[in-house]
Amino acid sequence: MRRSVNPANIVPMGAYSQGMVVPIGGSLLIVTAGQIAADAGGKPLAPGDLAAQTRIVFDNLQAVLGEAGASLQDVFKIQIFLTDMSHFAAVSAVRNEYLAGINPVSTLVEISRTVVDGCDIEIEAMAIIPNGSES
Repeated sequence: MRRSVNPANIVPMGAYSQGMVVPIGGSLLIVTAGQIAADAGGKPLAPGDLAAQTRIVFDNLQAVLGEAGASLQDVFKIQIFLTDMSHFAAVSAVRNEYLAGINPVSTLVEISRTVVDGCDIEIEAMAIIPNGSES
């Protein structure tokens, strides 16, 4: 019934899926795991550069959604976890580039840290597509 999604270029750091596709009526719900800006070995990418980290995270989200047959255009809910709210403007600018015209329901909260020190943002998303449109 449900299907795990794990793009080859994004390696989970534990026993979880990067995304999950769940059929609901005539639709497919796609839920992503929180994405951070880390390489396959868990090393942070672009430490201290929140705009660059945000781009990496959105690229990861696109990869997970793409593997499920969806895209950012299908996102209806986004949750952003940020370790320092003073970076809101930089993160928001990048977020608005990737989500231009989509206007999903959004949550942004400050947290004390992510699972990898040096990764200062984590984003997860939910999308929905018609059942049967998976590639």
